[in-house]
Amino acid sequence: MYSYFIRRFLLMIPTFIGITFLCFTVTRFVPGGPVEQAVLRYQQAMSQTSEGGGGSSSSQTTQGQISEEMMQRLKEIYGFDKPFYQAYAKWLWRVCHLDLGVSDTHSRPVWDLIKEKFPVSIIFGLTGFLLSYTICIPLGVWKAVKHSSTFDTASSVLVFIGYSIPGWTAGVLLLMLLGGNAYFDLVPLGGKESAAIQPGSYLSQYLQKGGVAADLPETVRKEYPKFKDTDTINSNHPAYQHIPTEKRAQLTTGKHDDLTWFGRFLDTAWHMILPVFCYVLGLFASHTVLMKNSLMENLGQDYVRTAFAKGLSENVVIFKHALRNSLIPIATGLGHMLSIILAGSYLIEKVFNIHGFGLLGYESLIARDYPVTLGILVIGSMLKLFGNIVSDFLYCIIDPRIRFS
Repeated sequence: MYSYFIRRFLLMIPTFIGITFLCFTVTRFVPGGPVEQAVLRYQQAMSQTSEGGGGSSSSQTTQGQISEEMMQRLKEIYGFDKPFYQAYAKWLWRVCHLDLGVSDTHSRPVWDLIKEKFPVSIIFGLTGFLLSYTICIPLGVWKAVKHSSTFDTASSVLVFIGYSIPGWTAGVLLLMLLGGNAYFDLVPLGGKESAAIQPGSYLSQYLQKGGVAADLPETVRKEYPKFKDTDTINSNHPAYQHIPTEKRAQLTTGKHDDLTWFGRFLDTAWHMILPVFCYVLGLFASHTVLMKNSLMENLGQDYVRTAFAKGLSENVVIFKHALRNSLIPIATGLGHMLSIILAGSYLIEKVFNIHGFGLLGYESLIARDYPVTLGILVIGSMLKLFGNIVSDFLYCIIDPRIRFS
């Protein structure tokens, strides 16, 4: 078995090279890349300058042209001055040294951008993942036990309705229905926390004590030059102790950071309701049906009939013997838990304006920000490859009969 996993780890190397080489090659030949966009921005700027300053059409045409030297310089800046195989070898060498490059759009290291999005994607992805398995496994078991009953039929209708609706489509419909006050105003329209808490709102009762920056002494104000006179300072901020006691009061408005820890928890949970529901929707149907069919198949096996013939109770036969073998197909999803948690969903995060890993990937694709796109590809592909190995390892744990020899 050890030799099997060693071979699997070694096979990750050519697989990773194949995935990244194919995608890297596509970025070199697809139209509308960063060089073309830079040329377009230059031509638009020159066109606006010509319109503002007048001039003949021939001079405008001349101003909009790009010289060979400038074009060559742009290609060098964006890494398009070498053949694609040489550029790929140089990029792969940097990746091996944990250097994913610098974003063309944000002008920041790709690692820094990705690390900022990890906490958001972990919160939403892990919550959705745990909820899906917590709900789907018991529901699938109960549907298998109550096969062909009214409960099985009714739940199957709901399961297949959920399976037929993409998560991002359900998100759009639910936002129109439950948010924005078009019909109801029960959930926020997006984001992961409240940007402003209004007086009289439910969260306003969890605001901390605080004051305004205008009440700070001048010597303290110099230490915080970004403060405006109207900015609120809550009791957790170091500058709060410098506010005169008579100026301190219970805040009536504020931001997410001005809430107590319980208020921040409620605010985050309030923003997570719809996105997590949309995350779970797709996994809910497939995992429930998979669990039910797997358990029903095992309940028809000879060892189950033998267990019943020995006089074992139904609960012991189902939960001690049949359920363990039925969890083997479900274990395949557990191996990809990291990729599901971190990668998120491009469209769901776009619909709910969640600044996570998925939205970063979506925006980088639209903006042709290839360093970020390839950086996300590196992380996503590595997580997927490791997930496959973890799934095989979980097979061995769940069913000792499985041996990779």
